[in-house]
Amino acid sequence: MRADNDLVPTPSQTVGPFFKIELTTDDHCVRCIADPQARGERMWITFRVLDGDGVPLNDAMLEIWQADSNGKYNHPDDPQQKQVDSGWIGFGRLGTGEDGSCVLETIKPGRVPNGTLQAPHLTVAVFARGMLKQLYTRVYFAGDAANDNDPILHLIAPDRRGTLMAQPDRAHPGHWSFDVRLQGDRETVFFDV
Repeated sequence: MRADNDLVPTPSQTVGPFFKIELTTDDHCVRCIADPQARGERMWITFRVLDGDGVPLNDAMLEIWQADSNGKYNHPDDPQQKQVDSGWIGFGRLGTGEDGSCVLETIKPGRVPNGTLQAPHLTVAVFARGMLKQLYTRVYFAGDAANDNDPILHLIAPDRRGTLMAQPDRAHPGHWSFDVRLQGDRETVFFDV
């Protein structure tokens, strides 16, 4: 038997990139989570995933969950007695392209009750190379009056809340952009869930 100090640790290995092999193919991505008949304000959100140096990641994966325009999730654990919009899926999966971006077609979510009404938002899980566990964040909409009373946003320092705000594209109504910065000065706020 060898002494413990003779043991040499094996090199660590990071996760991925493997999402493009199966999870983000055309057969497995869900880029539109609201059928044309879904009620609500139709919108397109362009996500961009960036590393700590601001370099786009071309092999990240995002999973998105959101409520319909009435604030109801398409999930059996949602305790609300409301009916889910029949044209509503509520879950999306996207892979980033060469420029680190991907586009989700959806509708603006309604306010979800959780003690207090939350501002319209999307929940996003970020999967990327080098990460052993996914990161969770939220996407709110800049300028929405409900942001002022959102209980989750109020947990975030005021100078960091901007990292959770999708910005409107003034040239293209209904289009928004959101950067996911994994590290660095303007790192996106992530939640420990």
